[in-house]
Amino acid sequence: MSEYSEDKRKPRVAVVFGGRSSEHAISCVTAANVLQVIDRDRYDVVPVGISTSGHWVLESGDPERLSITDGKLPEVDVTAMPVLFGANRELVVSEPGQVPSTLGEVDVVFPLLHGPWGEDGTIQGLLEMSDIRYVGSGVLASAVGMDKHYMKVVFQAAGLAVTPYVVIRDRDWRQDPAGCREAVDALGYPVFVKPCRGGSSLGITKVNSLDELDDAMVEARAHDPKVIVEASAKSPREIEVGVLGGLDGTKAEVSVCGEVAVSGGGHDFYDFETKYLPEGEEYLALSVPADLPAELANEIRAKALIAFDAIEGEGLARVDFFVDEENRVIINEINTMPGFTPTSMFPRLWAASGKDYASLVEHLLQLAMTRPTGLR
Repeated sequence: MSEYSEDKRKPRVAVVFGGRSSEHAISCVTAANVLQVIDRDRYDVVPVGISTSGHWVLESGDPERLSITDGKLPEVDVTAMPVLFGANRELVVSEPGQVPSTLGEVDVVFPLLHGPWGEDGTIQGLLEMSDIRYVGSGVLASAVGMDKHYMKVVFQAAGLAVTPYVVIRDRDWRQDPAGCREAVDALGYPVFVKPCRGGSSLGITKVNSLDELDDAMVEARAHDPKVIVEASAKSPREIEVGVLGGLDGTKAEVSVCGEVAVSGGGHDFYDFETKYLPEGEEYLALSVPADLPAELANEIRAKALIAFDAIEGEGLARVDFFVDEENRVIINEINTMPGFTPTSMFPRLWAASGKDYASLVEHLLQLAMTRPTGLR
């Protein structure tokens, strides 16, 4: 009998990872760890990879192959067997020259995708149209959470303080680069130049003077033609908080606060190397829980919930803040599918709050399976 037999089957979980964005490798690393901890006695797990060219394939799900090894970043095997979602929530193997065959109905999708074409509402829309349950935020929250420009608009409307910023669209930079430089100059330095719809610190540059701006724009635009430039908070502490949807309609939970500090080795912010690569670890300090006065920690945790509700978040999020030299709390961003490796901040925050990695994954699957499909 097939591993995917419908007879007395367990709930089937399709773990989807990879994707077309520049965060493809980090998505694979996240998937490697989630695949290791999903309880196979409770769930039938189907690993589905999306290649950098957008092809969907039935992956092996080998955690070792999906990990960063000797500095080599993993990627989805584009030569693997093609799959697609068919009618009735079924996952269909569609190998060229062969009669399509089904792997059976999928009960829930765990979309472990970071960045555009995954975390930004695109795959969420596909799953909504297919009437398939999935882990995490819906279309609107995912789209707003991905676009740092509109994220800030929503946060300001909710009464949250944000850093001053300038948005530079592709047409702005091509038609009026001098005007763009003038707008950035008015923010004061240093500034951070970022892809507007990106994550994992890819394409981000700290700029200390106007003559560094053009190179930073080239780097950011390699990831996204829409760029956001943010003023730096004064002597900021970087504080992060995890939010987790409540089961059975209960209020969302908020983790303890954690603090990120980076110094040395040419790293003056939380960049890709310090987040993910072994050579950056010695320059990174993660403090969980953060050493904060109780009143300030409670303020940050309350504002994390405001941010989560403001974008109509579901399932999970990591909310990042700055605390400046006057102890003013400034929201940086919300991440609706945060890094999920065991060493990532989101699982660390919840481990310190009493929920280990496996329990966290189980909680998210239960949330997704009990959530109604369609408008809610």
